[in-house]
Amino acid sequence: MTALVSICIPTFNGARFIGETIQSVLDQSYHQFELLIFDDGSADNTAEICQSFDDPRIQFKQNEKNLGPKENWDQCLKYASGQYFKLLPHDDLLEPGTLERQVKILSSRPDVALVFGTKSIINETGKILLRRKPLGDEARSIDGFELVRETLKAGNNLIGEPGSGLFRSALIDIIGAYDDTNPYTIDLDYWFRILAHGNAYYTAAPASRFRIHGDSWSAEIGKLQYRDFVGTMERFEKDAMYQIDPKTVRTGKLKAWLSTQARRVIFRKYS
Repeated sequence: MTALVSICIPTFNGARFIGETIQSVLDQSYHQFELLIFDDGSADNTAEICQSFDDPRIQFKQNEKNLGPKENWDQCLKYASGQYFKLLPHDDLLEPGTLERQVKILSSRPDVALVFGTKSIINETGKILLRRKPLGDEARSIDGFELVRETLKAGNNLIGEPGSGLFRSALIDIIGAYDDTNPYTIDLDYWFRILAHGNAYYTAAPASRFRIHGDSWSAEIGKLQYRDFVGTMERFEKDAMYQIDPKTVRTGKLKAWLSTQARRVIFRKYS
């Protein structure tokens, strides 16, 4: 396993958490990576924190002007030079051993386009609030189109946020840029497009920690997440390649609405 992995952290005013995020990458047992950080015009001391790390694998870049989330994410795709790619939000964390586990799968399974694992939800201080194993306790390979349909039927992102997955960088030229037609499911949209090009592999092992803080799980954002999940579902339903039937859509919409209500309960409990 000597493949270079590109880990990219797009950030804007990320000073509060980005140091911990960077450290979670540097602490990985797999060392063949480049860490690209794109600062989208932060007004806090994000740059100072990033530049305080003395590691030649880190490349810190400041945008000349604010590009917005989608364009900043696209920069990550453009400048990555590794064989495999992972985007990591500036307030999330990689679990120990994630890169080693995921690179091992991709390097030994040419049929796999995307590998992902389980996630924990943490609060502002890093305390684990919930652990999620969306596909159970057993590692397995899954047909890419089947996983898309399972995800839509579940009404929830079974794959997880960007930090959970690792995929082949060669697919970037095929798939292209991120699509923010539905901003709150921009990551799910990209997962689905990747899965049209190969199988997925679920490691059933901890991959990432997703942090909730401030307004990140407010009731209003929950409504927008529901809207965008439904919008993404309807867009992919129209693509015959994915073979999404009306029953899947009906079930997914109901479960997505129920998930929104559950998020409200969680927000009230942990805010």
